[in-house]
Formats: sequence, structure tokens, C-alpha cells
Amino acid sequence: MSDAPGILVLNAGSSSLKFALFGDPPTPGAMPVRRCGGQIDGIGTSAARFQARDAAGQTLAERALGGLDHEAALQHLLGWLLREAAYAEPAVAGHRVVHGGTRYRQPVRVDAGVLATLRDFIPLAPLHMPHNLAAIETLRKRHPHMRQVACFDTAFHHSMPPVERYYALPRVWFDRGIRRYGFHGLSYEYIARALGENPQTAGYERVVVAHLGQGASLCALHRGQSVATTMGFTPLDGVPMATRPGQLDPGVVTYLVREAGLSVADVDDMLNHHSGLAGLSGGDGDMRALLADERPEARAAVDYFVHHVHRAIGSLAAALGGLDALVFTGGIGEHSAIVRQRICAAAAWLGIVLDEAANARGEKRISRPTSAVAVWRIPTDEEAMIACHCRRLLDDSQGGTS
Repeated sequence: MSDAPGILVLNAGSSSLKFALFGDPPTPGAMPVRRCGGQIDGIGTSAARFQARDAAGQTLAERALGGLDHEAALQHLLGWLLREAAYAEPAVAGHRVVHGGTRYRQPVRVDAGVLATLRDFIPLAPLHMPHNLAAIETLRKRHPHMRQVACFDTAFHHSMPPVERYYALPRVWFDRGIRRYGFHGLSYEYIARALGENPQTAGYERVVVAHLGQGASLCALHRGQSVATTMGFTPLDGVPMATRPGQLDPGVVTYLVREAGLSVADVDDMLNHHSGLAGLSGGDGDMRALLADERPEARAAVDYFVHHVHRAIGSLAAALGGLDALVFTGGIGEHSAIVRQRICAAAAWLGIVLDEAANARGEKRISRPTSAVAVWRIPTDEEAMIACHCRRLLDDSQGGTS
């Protein structure tokens, strides 16, 4: 194993801690090189499990950990990196932070002041922010000399015009932070960079990217910048997801509270954990399970997902004034040929002509040369994007520019 200091990327969730370690890029400006990655799942239960893989996907470590909390999970990870895997202590830790509010439009070095500001954003994403910040706080306590960088899922969407950022509410609420923020920004930023670096795709000006997974959203890119997206004030909005409903009349929420007697906590739990594809199917929200399920409810859930993704593509194409390319990414977007095929068939009116064989093989370009809209399958890499931002901030700091 290399002992050169690297960049540690962390994505802390409610019951998991995903990580990746990167080394310096081969040439200035290139993406950092992945050394290893993995996750600890089941945090907070008696069945936590650790897995690490090298850059080729080969297993380096896999073991049951028993019961442990987030702080112990992070300590186990660092112990494995430094002792068992024999890596040097990372030069910097980059964190995926769901919300940067109205303040942070770029990744930022974390200090006490930044951390205090980020705590103010917890009400904007209460299911994600406490876990994101807990990892930062643990490192500050246990490894105070390690530099840390916060990278925000909302930052990429600050380029959206006012007509996309505003809700039609009294202006005072916009001033108090109620606006369309958008999420999955690190994924969209990575795809925008990948498109710009590929000679075959660099000329596209109007692109819709469909990040489809357990969480799902779409983004309209104009010359590589976000101009519209389906998620809004929270990650509940937009297209249906595994357990989240997507677009919902706000009157439904007031009805559930007023007429059905549900508490705010009850509604919050239902919208985040029991809706979406799981709610429609009456079972599993995982797309792979639904596609294998012969029940009418499961088929209806898949139909609903395809319909609303197709509808969102049409809406975003309208916002762009046309469409040059459609990109699929995320777990479903990258791996489900049948979902891609069904969405493209629904969107044939845009001039999409899918190459069925290329799609089935999972090639990068999956549209025919005659297609008026090029269709691509591009795996995203949010961790690499975070590592890239960390490398840039380190270089700026060493150069005395920050």
C-alpha cells in the first residue's frame, strides 16, 4: 500500500458511512486517482458491517462489527486505513454535505465558524445534516490537525435563474430561505465535467441529466450550468423515488394534518420512508425487485416512475428551449436497460431513436446516429468530484490564494 497522504472522502448517512481514498491526479487539473473505497452499514444496530475494496473492485476487507455508533464507525475506518491498509493519515477529508443554504455556492474549508453556520442549516435537511456534521465534528475532535472540506449538494444549482429559484409565496419567505435549492449537485457537476472533457459530447449546449436511483432527480444543463432541476426546497420534490413521493400537492399535507389527524412527525415519516415506489407497490421500493415482481401493484409503480421521469424530461427540455442530449446516471440510470428503454420509447416524440443493442450492452452512447437527441449512459462519481474540490482547495491554500 502507498504511504503518501491522500484525500479521504466521507458520505455519512443515518445508518451508513461511505468512504473513498484518493491519491494525487496524474497530471495537474485531472481527477484524483481512487485508491480504495467502501462503507460501514448498519450503524446504530447490532449488525454493523465493514467492507473495503480496491480501485478495481476487489475486496480488501469485510467483517461484522457488531453494535457501534457513528463516532466508533469513523474510528474503525481510520484505524483500518492507517494500521491494516498502511496508508498515511490523509492530508484532507472531504465531506458530502447535503445543504449549503443560500450562503455556500462553492466547497469551503471547515473551521469553527463554518461549522456553526452549517448547524443553522439542520432544519433545512433534518434527515441528513446531523449525520453529515457529526462526521466533521468527530474528526475535529479526534484528528484536529486534519484539514476538512465541506462539499454541498445544493451548490451547483445556484446558477438557476430567479424563475426557477422562487416559489409563488409571499416574498418574505424567500428572504427567509424558502426557495428551490435542488440536490444531487455533485453528481450533476461530475457529469457536466465529463461531458465537457469528451470530444464527442463537448459541443452539447442543452442537456438533460437523469440521476435515477433510490433518490432520483433530473437537471437541465445549459452549457454545463444548472438552469432547472426537479428537486426543490427538500429532496422530497420532483419525480417519484424509492420511498419519497416526488411532486405532491401541498394541500395533501394540510389535509392529512387537519382531517386525518396525523402529526407533523407522522407526515414527515410517511413522506420520507413509506411513499414513492414502496408506497405505490405496497412492498419494496427497489427498482430491481419491482421489475422482477409480477404483481399488478409492482407493475403500476414502475409505470408511474417511467411516466413521471418522461414528463420531467419534457418539462426540462422546454426550459432549455430544445434538447441536444439526454444522459442517464445513478443506480437505475446506469444499470437498468429496461427502464432506460421505456423512458426513451415514451420520449420518442423528442426525436430520440434508441440503439436497442447498445442499450442492452450498457454502452456509453445508446442512441442511433440518426437520433435527433443523443442518449448517453455515464456513470457518476460524486466521490471523485469531492476529491477534485479538495485537491483544488489544497493547491490554492499552498499557493497562498485562500
